Order: sequence, then C-alpha cells, then structure tokens
Amino acid sequence: MCHIIPPLNSIFSHHPPPPQMDHRKTTFTIFLSIFTLAAATTAGDRALSYLEPTCSQPPDAIETLRNRTPVVFPLLNFQPWSESCSVWSPACSEEVLTVAKRPENVRWLKSLRRRIHEHPELAFEEFETSKLIRNELDKMEISYRFPLAVTGIRATIGTGEPPFVAIRADMDALPIQEAVEWEHKSKVAGKMHACGHDAHVTMLIGAAKILKSREHLLKGTVVLIFQPAEEAGNGAKRMMGDGALEDVEAIFAAHVSHQHPTGVIGSRPGPLLAGCGFFKAVIQGRTGNPVLAASAAVISLQGIVSREANPLDSQVVSVTTFIGGDDLNVMPDSVVLKGTLRAFSNTSFYQLVRRIQEVIIQQASVFKCSATVDFFKNQSTIYPPTVNDEKMYEHVRKVATELVGPTSFTVVPPMMGAEDFSFYSEAIPAAFFYIGIMNETLGSTHTGHSPYFMIDEDVLPIGAATHATIAERYLNEHGVFAQ
Repeated sequence: MCHIIPPLNSIFSHHPPPPQMDHRKTTFTIFLSIFTLAAATTAGDRALSYLEPTCSQPPDAIETLRNRTPVVFPLLNFQPWSESCSVWSPACSEEVLTVAKRPENVRWLKSLRRRIHEHPELAFEEFETSKLIRNELDKMEISYRFPLAVTGIRATIGTGEPPFVAIRADMDALPIQEAVEWEHKSKVAGKMHACGHDAHVTMLIGAAKILKSREHLLKGTVVLIFQPAEEAGNGAKRMMGDGALEDVEAIFAAHVSHQHPTGVIGSRPGPLLAGCGFFKAVIQGRTGNPVLAASAAVISLQGIVSREANPLDSQVVSVTTFIGGDDLNVMPDSVVLKGTLRAFSNTSFYQLVRRIQEVIIQQASVFKCSATVDFFKNQSTIYPPTVNDEKMYEHVRKVATELVGPTSFTVVPPMMGAEDFSFYSEAIPAAFFYIGIMNETLGSTHTGHSPYFMIDEDVLPIGAATHATIAERYLNEHGVFAQ
C-alpha cells in the first residue's frame, strides 16, 4: 500500500476548522500544511524510490519520497515507510521487484553488464572490473574493504550490527575467444565472459542499490562479496583467508543457467554440485614396463566407482591424459597419467582420493615400477561439494516463490559441475541457486564455457531483486527486532 502525503484540500477535509476558529489557529494550520508540502517536494532523489508505481497517484507524487524516513505530522494519518515491511508480506516483495524493473534501472543494469562483458579479465586480474564496482559503490555511498584476495571487495549496507548475511558474486572471465557477433562483444582477444560472471556482478550491484535505498528497513547488516578467481583459482578460499566472512552467519549466491527459461529460479536442499579434484600420476619404469603398468592402472581405476561405490551415490573417476614416449622402438622411462574425480559428499570424495592413490601405486608395483600421485593440494585445486543448508534453501525457495511466483521456482537435480562457493558452504550455512537465462528467440541456449554463450539480459533486474529480497528478508526474520 502506498502512503502519499495528502494534498492541501484533503488536509482541511480531514480536519475542518470550527466556525469560531480564531485567526491564530487558522494561520497555524495553513503554515503547517505548507510545511508538509515543502517536506514532500524537497526529499532527496539520489536513490531508488520504494513507492509502487501501480498506486493510484500521479507520477510526480510517486517521485517525491526517496531514501528518507518520512516525518510524521500530528494532523496527518500517515504511516512511515520504515514500518511498512516490519513484518514481511507479498507487498514487500512486489515493491522490491517493481523498483528493480523500472525502465531507468533496467537500462542502467544492462549498461553495467555490457561494460563488464566488453572487458573480460581472468582470475586475480580483475582490476578494471573491481574498479568499476568500487566506483558504483562510491556513488551510492556504500562503505567497503579493498583489496581482499588481490581484487576482491567486501561491502556492507545496514546497521553495522548483527546479524550479518552475505551475498556473493564472482568476477572473473575465461580464456575463450568469443564467437557471438553483437555490439558488445569482448574487446579482449582470447578472453570472454562465457560463464555469466558479468551478469552475476551486475545483479549484485543492482541489489546494492535497492538495499541502500531501503537501508532504514534493514534489521542488521548485508555483506556484499565481489570475489575474484572462481574459475579454477579458488578465489573463495583466498577471500575467506582475508576476512570476507567475518561475523557472517549465512551466505547466498546465484549462477545463471541456460537450462531454465529466463527468470526461473532453481535450487535444492543438500548436495547441489559435486566436489571436484584433479590428479597427476608419474609411473617410473625402473626394471619394469611403465606403459603396461600405466595401462593396468587406468583399467583398475574404472573399478573404483563401478565396483566399490554405492550406486545411489554418484561419483566419477576419469583418466583424461596418457603421456608416454614418442619413439616407436624405445620403451619410455616413465608414463604420466592425469585425470579428474567428482563426488557429492566429502566422505565419498576423500575416499576416492585415497583409493586413486592406492590403485596407481599398487598397480605400478605389480609391474616392477614405482609411482607418485599428486592431487595438487598445495595449489588449492580441490573443490569440496557444494551443499545447501536446508534452512537456507527453504529461505531461497520462500523468497523465490513469492517474488517470481510458484510456477517460476523449480527443484533441480544435483549436477556434476563444481563451484568454489563450496568453501563458503563448508564454513557457514549457505544456499546456492540458479536463475534462468534461456531464451531461444535470442539464441541464449548455449552452455557455459562455450564461445557462443550469451544471456537474456531481462534476467538482470530479476536477479537484483532476488538478491536484495533474500538479504532484507533474512534480516527481517533473524534480526534483533524481528517479529
């Protein structure tokens, strides 16, 4: 419901002066009415308005209250906006989505995303992207810490007091040459935002603007995490080491998905994405045959999942590289095997690590060879599974169904992909969700990490509103003054 200051004539109609009202009372009433109108017309205009444009008021009236706590005058029956969402309701969700979808905000979001898309930067090289984010935060007068993990940012909005809830976006691009021909194609040869991180950053900046305009409603503090190096760089781990999760009790993040129509939100409780790791084995010949030993190891590795794993617990072990000699008449001194492993629980994942090492070393010894196995633990290339906390998942589901409608939320199956958001989900309650970008008319149908990857930009305001609502509603329900 909108709360607009009544026009002058309605003030008198609510409080008509008695016939014998003396001159001083009449003068006071007129003065107070003029002061009321002046207060309405001088409200600031730097932030988004949170009045719904669907209310039956003229556009000029809707633009008068911006980012201010309204003053309550004794002659007016006027409820401050700061109380309108003290108990969350569907009207609050509609209010946030309406603000995000205003034409001027959609144009701004698209412009931000296109600027980021044109200048992709790889892991821990996101200097210009980080600068763009900080410039936008400065314009909104949002405080932040920088740098974390080389280019990362931790910004805060709200009271500065607990509870602290975080929303995360990743910033890095991929070493891929873009094949999509459009006006805002990547201007950097061999680099492309082929996984939607430009959209992730844009949606979080959009959420920041909405949350800043509603800061007086927040019953705690929202932490915005702009993270580098998700793509095989373990930026999350570095951000945590630099204090990104300080005081944070819950964290959420989204990833665009070509598997769902634009604006459809999907998630699931429990394991969502697999843990991922890589290995490199070097088999030395000594007096044996390293080619035969390596071949036997490859065959035996396939039995780990097929013969040892629970068939209801999905796991993967794949040998993807076999490097021996290049002389047709000479036995090589060594053979190198490389591969990957995936599992949906930490128990299963580390069981695979143990068995891969045992199988390779023992098969090598059968053929009088020696072997070493490296899982690149020092390079932090092991990603644990991404597991959604059931309560945090339920929060996402509740927000999404109210914001975009129950038919636009779906429970998704687990996927064998991996995400370094898993490090956050290991540390604190977390929920990761997808937001659809599939639009066949636009050609937005290609999977991530494809040179033809593109997004339907209509997702941007929906993502911004979803982030903002997840954060504000969490504080609304978990803050000190939550009802």
